[in-house]
Amino acid sequence: MNAPGVWFARKLIATIMATAGPAPRGTAVTQVRAGNIRGEWVRGPGVDFGSRAIYYIHGSGYVLCSARTHRGLAAQLSRRTGLPVFLIDYRLAPEHRFPAAADDVEAGYRWLLDRGFAARDLAIACDSAGGHLALDLLLENQRHNRPQPAAVAMFSPLLDLTLGLAAEQERRQRDPVISARAASRLPYAYTRGLPADAPRLRLRVPPGMALPRMLVQAGGAEMLSADARHLHEMVRDAGGTCELEIWPGQVHVFQALPLLVPEAERALRRAAEFLCTALNSHTVTEKVS
Repeated sequence: MNAPGVWFARKLIATIMATAGPAPRGTAVTQVRAGNIRGEWVRGPGVDFGSRAIYYIHGSGYVLCSARTHRGLAAQLSRRTGLPVFLIDYRLAPEHRFPAAADDVEAGYRWLLDRGFAARDLAIACDSAGGHLALDLLLENQRHNRPQPAAVAMFSPLLDLTLGLAAEQERRQRDPVISARAASRLPYAYTRGLPADAPRLRLRVPPGMALPRMLVQAGGAEMLSADARHLHEMVRDAGGTCELEIWPGQVHVFQALPLLVPEAERALRRAAEFLCTALNSHTVTEKVS
C-alpha cells in the first residue's frame, strides 16, 4: 500500500479491464466536470440521452479503479438497457479517506436529481466496494427524506469492510484470486483510524425502510459470496425485495470480463432485464408506517 505499489496496482487493473472488458465499438463518452462532480456519461452504440438513466458506482476496494476502468462494463450495460450510464469518478484512498468516496457518490445522485431526472427514472448498478457505497446512499436517502431510485443491481458487493464475512467463507472455500487478509488492506486504507462499527461503515438496513427492488449477483468461487448472501438476508428481513444469484464457479465481478468469461454476457443480460423491468414498473417498497 505504498505509493509505488498503489500506482502499479491501478495500472495493472486498468490494463486487465481494458483488455478483457473493452467498450463496444461506437460507444460515446462525455466527460463531466461540474463543481465537485467528476465522472462520465457512457452510451453504448445507438444509445441517446432521454428521461431515464443508470447511475454506476464502480468498485475498487476504495483504492484501485476509476470511471475509466469501468467504462467497458458501463457501455455493455448501456447497450443492453438502451440507457445512458453515468459513471461517478469518486475520490480514492489512500489519498482521500472516509467519507470522501461516500460523499462523492451521494453528491452524484443529488446532481442527477438536480438535472431533472426523477428518482423513479433512475436505476443504480454497482460492483464490489461500489455495493457498500450504493447501500450507504440508500440509507442516506432515507435519512434525508430523499426519493429512492427504482432499482439497484449489485455485482459481487462488498458489505463487511473488515472482510470478516469473507474470511469465514475462505475457511470453507478459498477464493482463487485473493485472500481475505490481503483484500482487507484496501478498505483499511479508506477507513484507517475509525472503529469497524462506525456509522456509514457497518451498514444496517432498518425494518420498514423504503427500498428499491434489488438484484445481487456474485460468483460461486469468490469469498464475497458471503457478503452477497448476508446483504440479501438483511434486505429481506427489513421487508425489501431482493433477488440473489450465485453463479457457480465464477470469480469476483466476472461480469466485467466478457472476453474471458462466457457467463458474463448472460449475467449482464439478466441484470439489464431486471433494471428495465423495475424502471418500467416504478416499484419501490414503501416505508412501513
